[in-house]
Amino acid sequence: MSIIVENLTHVYNAKSPFETVALSDINFTIETGEFVGLIGHTGSGKSTLIQHLNGLLKPTTGKIYVNDFNINDKNLKLTEIRKKVGLVFQYPEYQLFEETVYKEVAFGPTNLGLSDWEINNRVKEALNLVGLKFGDIKDRSPFELSGGQRRRIAIAGVIAMKPEVLILDEPTAGLDPRGRDEILNQIKALHSKYKLTVILVSHSMEDIAKLVDKIIVMDKGKIALIGTPREIFSQVEILEQIGLGIPQITQLVRKLRDKGINIREDILTVEEAKKEILDLVREKKNA
Repeated sequence: MSIIVENLTHVYNAKSPFETVALSDINFTIETGEFVGLIGHTGSGKSTLIQHLNGLLKPTTGKIYVNDFNINDKNLKLTEIRKKVGLVFQYPEYQLFEETVYKEVAFGPTNLGLSDWEINNRVKEALNLVGLKFGDIKDRSPFELSGGQRRRIAIAGVIAMKPEVLILDEPTAGLDPRGRDEILNQIKALHSKYKLTVILVSHSMEDIAKLVDKIIVMDKGKIALIGTPREIFSQVEILEQIGLGIPQITQLVRKLRDKGINIREDILTVEEAKKEILDLVREKKNA
């Protein structure tokens, strides 16, 4: 499922003393099956933007197309968009409310009017996709589980709606390293297996560099940069002006180059750095 945003502007409290331009002339396209990272300093407009993509917010001006659906169309039932575009807010576990894990994950599919058989299948599949065993966890209270497990249950509730686009706002915020890695691995697996269009909002440059195909950089309600991870993280000065950094391993590689070590400067992950260093060692031995 593709998304096209044209000249999107959003103004809070328009025509009042508290008028604030949150988004200004935003334009981009996300192709079906892309994994996109959305980054920017706090207050740059990221959260406002993603809430437009499933109709939670309407543009002040501009257009948004989700496949053939025009979100501005007055005759469009927004429930149709929200079935296709799933949005997981930051700290989604705080929004859990059902007494069992099963009821929590089944809440969305139940509201779609599906049969009990279909609901049961969707709950099983969604829990499996986030790495939780249906039989072990379905009757437990979400509130007796770990933070990482509750986060995965919240994500499973969105997955059970079978969206074609999955938007995640800081999905690893507040988790310990193990919980963080579990969530990211599940998101990566979801994208790989189902070719979902995924939009990941994150402050972690390491996570963005490792996972996404394309990065949208926001600054003060506008798009500052769009490109592949290598293209974006090569523009260090612009990122620093915005208040963003580059992956730590990329910083390390640049320092090694400053010391005369002939290593590629566009390395983004530890795995890439490891391979490059091993290749350099082998070359030196064979010289």
